[in-house]
Amino acid sequence: MKVSDIMRVKGGTLYTVTPDEPLAQAAQVMAEKDIGSLVVMDHGDLVGMLTFREVIQSIVKNGGAIGATLVRSAMDDHPTTCTLETELDEVRRMMLERHARYMPVMNQKMLMGVISFYDVAKAVVDSQNFENKMLKAYIRDWPAESGSE
Repeated sequence: MKVSDIMRVKGGTLYTVTPDEPLAQAAQVMAEKDIGSLVVMDHGDLVGMLTFREVIQSIVKNGGAIGATLVRSAMDDHPTTCTLETELDEVRRMMLERHARYMPVMNQKMLMGVISFYDVAKAVVDSQNFENKMLKAYIRDWPAESGSE
């Protein structure tokens, strides 16, 4: 299974922010849209990821307030990315290694979307459920042995 399989089911809704926007505004968008990440884009290029983890770390670092902090100072400026052709096993490995809950999906320099750890887990569970269903159907339809030996 590949990232393209998840993207086909998930759809392409994408929320972005620029590095020079106030962190408070980005956090407000995340809360309103009930999303855990924003892709940080600058002049059409991916320059970072902002997740609730970075927002919380920035608030703690700033004594419990967001203040005038900009997205640029809170974002992960080296996010792990994948492509539509990346195998799901590789995505899981990368996400676990980096403790990444969200991963931008790129095609060359073009942002195609973002997949979450939830998306990956759901795809794996759905795939296993389908496999189990097929195996059960195969076992149920097992041909009877002939009586002539």
